[in-house]
Amino acid sequence: MSGRLGEVAPLELGSKFSRLTVSTLGIAVLAVLAMAAPLQAQSDQGLILVSLECDAGVNPQKNETSYATFGFRGLRTPAVAACNGAGAETDVLPQASPPKPFATFGASWEARDSDPFSGLKPSAQSVEPRLESGAEGSKPGKDSEESMNPRLRDDHLTDRNRNIYYKNKLEFSLEGGWLPINIPFPFDFLLGDGYNFPGLYYTLVPIIASVRWQLDDVGGPWILRGNWDVTASGSVTAIPRGAETRYFSYIMGIRRNFVPRRWRVAPYVDGQLGLGEIDAKGPLGVSYAQGQNFTFTLNLGSGVRYNLSPQYSFEAGMHYMHISNLYLSQPKFLNYGINVYGPWVGINVRFGKHRPAEE
Repeated sequence: MSGRLGEVAPLELGSKFSRLTVSTLGIAVLAVLAMAAPLQAQSDQGLILVSLECDAGVNPQKNETSYATFGFRGLRTPAVAACNGAGAETDVLPQASPPKPFATFGASWEARDSDPFSGLKPSAQSVEPRLESGAEGSKPGKDSEESMNPRLRDDHLTDRNRNIYYKNKLEFSLEGGWLPINIPFPFDFLLGDGYNFPGLYYTLVPIIASVRWQLDDVGGPWILRGNWDVTASGSVTAIPRGAETRYFSYIMGIRRNFVPRRWRVAPYVDGQLGLGEIDAKGPLGVSYAQGQNFTFTLNLGSGVRYNLSPQYSFEAGMHYMHISNLYLSQPKFLNYGINVYGPWVGINVRFGKHRPAEE
């Protein structure tokens, strides 16, 4: 210092003080860089918070507002949300390794220059699905795709009766009835006869053992939906009321099953024709009795079948039975015939193994 008291001499660039100042600033810069290196190393090990990551974007409504993202231990939080205290609730998939601050800043700045609205677009990492613990690297498989896009089940998979009525199914059937109601022959008009009721009343108690063979699978429209089966049967019939006492026959027939989709109950109608032998009393002089032992028989029935399972079922309904010799004993012995009907019950048991469910 020189001159009067209180006056400061101007600083010259070449003075010792200016050189000392420049040296001091250089030492400070080197110290800052030396401190930044350990911080970067510690951030790579996850020991301290990851440094600032700036994705500077332009808000189209307010040009002065920028959008910056801060990273805290791999969690990315918008700067605006962090200022409001909501950053702790907004977490995204952790990064594999923390980004380097200057490289991230440079990439974000270049993206902003190329696209002015890049700050409004979510990054690829922010839209990644969050993985459950222990499921890293897993991808949605076929099961998840099917659960997201469920397909309607095939109709026959929900049709329980397709495992009961199907082509080539064999069953054993045991049926019986009590037939006390006497009527004229229903088809007299086809033979040119009148509906004349004979003067002798009968009651028949048939027991029929059959083998049923289903010819086809279930099909047909609406109320006619069902299938067909054929039956071969042997019958023993007791006659508790009438001139004769017993009747043996062999009959064959066909049945239509009307099969709903999910009901256990299925209606049916059937018809059978056969040959038989009866202990005729007409030749012995009994009035209105049968004219000869050899006869024909017609059986008609209708009812419902209740399926306990694909193997067992019960049935119940009404049954009509006709016995006559078709005028073979006339004119020596008149053909009166027997025409009765009444309640009917039966049981069916499947032969063989259960049909596997269709897929």
